Formats: sequence, C-alpha cells, structure tokens
Amino acid sequence: MASTIFNASSSLPATLKGLDCNTYKPTLGNLRFIASPNKKSITVPSSSSPAPKRRVLPLAKATSDVPVKTGLSDAECEAAVAAGNVPEAPPVPPTPLAPAGTPVVPSLPLSRRPRRNRRSPALRAAFQETSISPANFVYPLFIHEGEEDTPIGAMPGCYRLGWRHGLLEEVAKARDVGVNSIVLFPKVPDALKTPTGDEAYNEHGLVPRTIRLLKDKFPGIVIYTDVALDPYSSDGHDGIVREDGVIMNDETVHQLCKQAVAQGL
Repeated sequence: MASTIFNASSSLPATLKGLDCNTYKPTLGNLRFIASPNKKSITVPSSSSPAPKRRVLPLAKATSDVPVKTGLSDAECEAAVAAGNVPEAPPVPPTPLAPAGTPVVPSLPLSRRPRRNRRSPALRAAFQETSISPANFVYPLFIHEGEEDTPIGAMPGCYRLGWRHGLLEEVAKARDVGVNSIVLFPKVPDALKTPTGDEAYNEHGLVPRTIRLLKDKFPGIVIYTDVALDPYSSDGHDGIVREDGVIMNDETVHQLCKQAVAQGL
C-alpha cells in the first residue's frame, strides 16, 4: 500500500510513534492523504515548528493481502476521494506484446468479436448458451439385412444390427437414457450394388424399410440418414465414376436427390 502523510493538529504529540485507530479518530480538518515515495511509512509533521520536520511512522504490516484499514469513516473516505486523494490500487496490467515481426494493421470493421465471451472459464460459464444433454446426442447405428447382430471387424465393440430385431432393442435402450436421435448406416448386399447406385433410391430398400419400422415402433424418434452413394456403389465411391476415373458431379447429385426423397417418404 502507499504511505499516507498526516497534517496533524497540535493535539497530536510530536513524538508520536504509532497510530492507534481505536483511540484516534482523524477529521478532515487535520488530515490529508497524498502519495509517498516511501511505501512503508506514515509521516506526521510537528505543529510546533514553522518548518515542520517529517516524522516517519512504520505502517502496520498486514497478515494477508488485505490492505490495512485506516480507521476512517465512509464519509471521510468519500470526501478524501472527492478531493483527489485516491487510495492506491494495483496498476493496470500491461498490454501483452505481439510476437516480433507481427505487422501493424488497422482493426477489422467488425461490430462484435464473439470469442471475447470465451476468453476464460469464468466468462464461458457466465455466457454459455448451450448445455449438452443426452437429448442432444445422435447415436450412429449400423444395420444389415440379417437377423443376428454381427461384429464389425474394423470397429471393435461395434455391431451391424439386424434391422428388425437388434436395432429395435438398441434404440429402446438408447431412449431409456434420453438419447432419442439416431443416424443409420446400411450394409447393402453386394448383389444390389451398381456403378450408378440405383438401390439408393429404392423405396423398399433397407433404409426406407427401417425408417418406416422405427417410426411405427417409436413415433417420437428423430432419424438421420446418410445421403450418399458409397453403400450402394459397386465402385465403393460416393459418386458416379466415369471410365477415366473422373467423378460425375451433376449426375451424382441427381441420384442423391432421388435417394433423399425415397428416405423421406
């Protein structure tokens, strides 16, 4: 803390060596605050001398980071601040320096920078707008035409579920813990795969059948589907591949639109 200089009245002894806030109540008539270069002392002038000498008094040491109280009333503290004698506070932190070589450019004309509300854990907790719960999760489920659940070798712990049996059981368990959204990934029989992926928009294909079954058993369920040709393409690609290896984008989009309509029926 900064030191304080007292202009004391004659009622204060010149040999005062300590300030007892419990016995002495200063008034604005005999007290003024100014900053002192010596941050460890209080100076009390002697009123008996025309050119008062400053007497240095040691400040009481705080037992913690809390500043020592001066014993002033609220009105006296407010009057001192109004007079320009503002108590010392921690300095303003310096502006962090940019790395050497950073170009000096004007600020972008942005009305707001959203990242400011995510700068620290305290700000994130105060301004967060999203709370994640099981209702926000989307459960990926892999299905096939069989009746048994078969493990997926490349994905340990994951199974291709029979669309009429294992799938319904898994969806029921997910809903029990609050997960009501799923996304379906089918394994289509190789015999139904073609270079143009026509099975993708078959209204009686695996995915449309599964959607109708789930909607019948769980009317409030949310179902996402993978609108893509790779499960239905004999080339294993998301798009129609020309003989020279070029992807035919527009023709692929046409197939995908028909697939989306078939899955939405």
